[in-house]
Amino acid sequence: METLSHLAYGLSVALQPQHVLLASVGVILGIIIGVLPGLGGTNGVAILLPLTFALGPTGGIIFLASIYWGAIFGGAITSILFNIPGEPWSVATTFDGYPLARQGRAAHALTASFTASFIGAIVSIVLFTFFAPLLAEFALKFGPPENFAVMLLAFASFAGLSGANPAKSILMTLLGLLLATMGFDVVTGRPRMNFGLVSLLGGVNFVVIAIGLFGLGEILLTVEQGLRLMGIKARINWRAMVETWRAMWRMSVTIIRSTLIGFWLGILPGTGATPSSFLSYGLAKSFSKRPESFGKGELEGVVAPEAANNAAGIGALLPLITLGIPGSPTAAVMLAGLLIWGLRPGPLLFTDRPDFVWGLIGSMYVANILTLVLIMLMMPVFASILRIPFAILAPLIVIFSGIGAYATNNQVLDLWLMLGSGVAGYFFKKLDYPLAPLVVALVLGDMMEQSMRQALLMGQGNPAIFITRPITAGFLAASLFLFLLPALRALYRRGRLATAPREAAAREIRG
Repeated sequence: METLSHLAYGLSVALQPQHVLLASVGVILGIIIGVLPGLGGTNGVAILLPLTFALGPTGGIIFLASIYWGAIFGGAITSILFNIPGEPWSVATTFDGYPLARQGRAAHALTASFTASFIGAIVSIVLFTFFAPLLAEFALKFGPPENFAVMLLAFASFAGLSGANPAKSILMTLLGLLLATMGFDVVTGRPRMNFGLVSLLGGVNFVVIAIGLFGLGEILLTVEQGLRLMGIKARINWRAMVETWRAMWRMSVTIIRSTLIGFWLGILPGTGATPSSFLSYGLAKSFSKRPESFGKGELEGVVAPEAANNAAGIGALLPLITLGIPGSPTAAVMLAGLLIWGLRPGPLLFTDRPDFVWGLIGSMYVANILTLVLIMLMMPVFASILRIPFAILAPLIVIFSGIGAYATNNQVLDLWLMLGSGVAGYFFKKLDYPLAPLVVALVLGDMMEQSMRQALLMGQGNPAIFITRPITAGFLAASLFLFLLPALRALYRRGRLATAPREAAAREIRG
């Protein structure tokens, strides 16, 4: 009952006229950002973050979160109508969404996508509502050693669960930690790695780096590819909606399974929407009675990834609010916003700023309903944005990126840092280096160093403090396992390959 009363308070905060207006504007901007290749939710949130400085924490987080929800929904439009994923997590949607559109069933595919996204989001928000206070209460037992261990677990997750090259993930994490050390020493207060520049005494601004890595990096890649947008026109009508909803009723198990997978993977740092969408698509195909129809225009192939990626977007905010650990790059950008607003995410937020926490939770319900209504009514308008020549869109995106970077500290150095980060982001993506570990390490680096040094001070310099406290030891053991997981997988595969000939020979002898 206490949770329900808190939720009612959160809804009253979210339904204040100014917050509803911010949510509506954020949703519309998010859908546009999701539709435009070369932007994406993380890029849009990073670019527009400086606009929230005058809104206050509650209004700012509602605005940023609404952009995120809109971008997740909007990414499906380009995937289905243009076979171009507007977001990384929309790639799996193209497998069956575009074939459906080419068969003249674009309205069915879009309806299934938006409905599955909405259901996945609402179910995840309910889970978020009831799990967040419990996780926050557990987190109250945390001190500096536990905080350090949790952050180490976040970095270990990138290495063990990302599915990419673990060495590249570790290298990007170390680069992020190196950048985070620039500025003043967190304990002694002495300047370090500022190269004699007064502008770098405050460290490298995360927002500037994020705008460069995500925004400019994607633009450079898109320009290189000579992107041309030629898509299928579609309009959602009531008949298609009713037919799709009847078909989706038979996919209830797939929707619930994909939602739970997405929510769980969203909570884990370093995973998030993209792997959850692929995993949900693969499981939907495995459990389907018609697996051969996947990839040729199967409605269930649209429903599964869309339910998962929205659920993952909600789940990524749970460790951010309760533990201060972002579950995705977009959540990392929001973490930067919290720090700029003077808020330290963690369990104390629930008691110190209930208007912020429960206002955010309440806005999740409001913003997702707004998103579903707006995108259903205005889908042709949003799709028409893609017909604007990219030669016009790209310079506009670069201009807004520059304004956002300069507005953070009002110094020209940030523009150069943004440009350098954009070029670096371009090469990182060309060389298949993941950006998420760098982003999270840059945001968490200061806090991780501070927690580690505070823990050592508590233990009078004895590192045994990290293994004598049960919670800390448990997190460190999990981190060690995740760091070793890629090596264990490689040994397992090597062992299977070595025993395969012997097993084949044994079968021949028995035969």
